[in-house]
Amino acid sequence: MADRLQDQSVIGVAGTGARPQTLVFVLLDRFTMMSFAGAIEPFRIANRIAERTLYRWRLVGEGATHATCSNGVELRLDSALDPVDRDDIVLVCGGIAVQAATTRNLVNWLRREARKGCTMGGLCTGSHALARAGLLEGRRATIHWENQDGFAEDFPDVNLSKSVFVVDGNRISAAGGTASIDLALNLIAQAHGADLANAVADQMIYSSIRTDQDTQRLSIPTRIGVRHPKLSQVIKVMEHNLEEPISPSVLARDVGLSTRQLERLFRRYLNRSPKRYYMELRLQKARNLLMQTDMSVINVALACGFASPSHFSKCYRAHYNTTPYRERGSQGARAKN
Repeated sequence: MADRLQDQSVIGVAGTGARPQTLVFVLLDRFTMMSFAGAIEPFRIANRIAERTLYRWRLVGEGATHATCSNGVELRLDSALDPVDRDDIVLVCGGIAVQAATTRNLVNWLRREARKGCTMGGLCTGSHALARAGLLEGRRATIHWENQDGFAEDFPDVNLSKSVFVVDGNRISAAGGTASIDLALNLIAQAHGADLANAVADQMIYSSIRTDQDTQRLSIPTRIGVRHPKLSQVIKVMEHNLEEPISPSVLARDVGLSTRQLERLFRRYLNRSPKRYYMELRLQKARNLLMQTDMSVINVALACGFASPSHFSKCYRAHYNTTPYRERGSQGARAKN
């Protein structure tokens, strides 16, 4: 059998009599299939390699009968939001429009079950639901990078990380996509040893297991397709100073360039001026906040470095061909569909 282990320390798992760990996957409406599959498959493979049931799971949700993921596929649920045991691991699987999917009923259920002391986690945008229930206050957590701007504004008491996954006591979270694999492998390693986790990764042809020290996004040179240290340095500073933009002259000076040299650098590699590139970063953050939070348009403008709402609206329309107000309205309509 291809996934049998030869290492004695792992084969020994098959002979242990420990009670199987139960995983409760809470599937929110329009949850992300990849994040869910990346979480559940390592546990299935761990059972197969160990030749015994180390893990079992059930799928629950508000729909009671089925849940629909963001790609339209429907999964049959085992039950509605029923009570869980203290030793269970509850994993909330989020995806698109998580604000609408985080209902009052879900929040109340999360709070009630959390009082039992069980481990609770969020996959992809599932951390939003945990935070809305007040279960991440004063804790470290992560969420998909696209949702970080809105999350930081809505939940300032959460210590938001850019790591692929975070384990903080009995609160765990993964950023989505393949990050769920890394979190699952970490949990397997903690419970049954690194050898078993490595064997599971090998079966998945997952050759680079990430830790909680690895960040979600590609490096700046990889993202922009340019390996120029000073250009990358300037862009990093821009990304960390969107609320209070820094002038091109100061950016240039801090990396040992003249303003004209910095201008030529951006034109050559990115086909736009530093000012234009900076503006696009700020507008992208503004769009995230408009679509992920209930912040007023004025507050969104201020959070993205625009002193004047009218100037913000003008720039937004020029870039996205719609106004911030219409963007907010269209997001509300999409959430209902």
